Amino acid sequence: MPGAWRIFADFAPAGGEGLTLGADVTVPGRVSVTEKEHTTTAQVEGGYTVTLTGDPAAGSSSDVTVSVERDGEPVTDLEPYLGAFGHLVALRAGDLAYLHVHPEESDAGPEVPFVAEVPSAGDFHLYFDFQHDGVVRTCGVLRAGG
Repeated sequence: MPGAWRIFADFAPAGGEGLTLGADVTVPGRVSVTEKEHTTTAQVEGGYTVTLTGDPAAGSSSDVTVSVERDGEPVTDLEPYLGAFGHLVALRAGDLAYLHVHPEESDAGPEVPFVAEVPSAGDFHLYFDFQHDGVVRTCGVLRAGG
């Protein structure tokens, strides 16, 4: 898709602290911008619905929960992906400030709880990665103020 993009690599070297690297790239072509409304529910390919509850608040820790359903039924057998039942990434609109949040301990769904520490105010695009039936899925864009 044409436009300006930011690529992130989020990793932890063996024996080291977590590290995030980013680079900006431009894909040539005609860019079209569409404004999306705020939503706390998103559809994912394969009949999944992901719903966000909670509202991240700037300058504090906020409880946020992501719930997963498939074809209207709660998913209670999420599979660990990179050591957790889900990962939440937040990108702030405008400058793409990056936040990666790991879940609190939980059962294998349908709810995956997080404590998000949002450092500053802004409108965030949230992306949730989870694994079910052996397939990793990414859900976005959930939106929340911060």
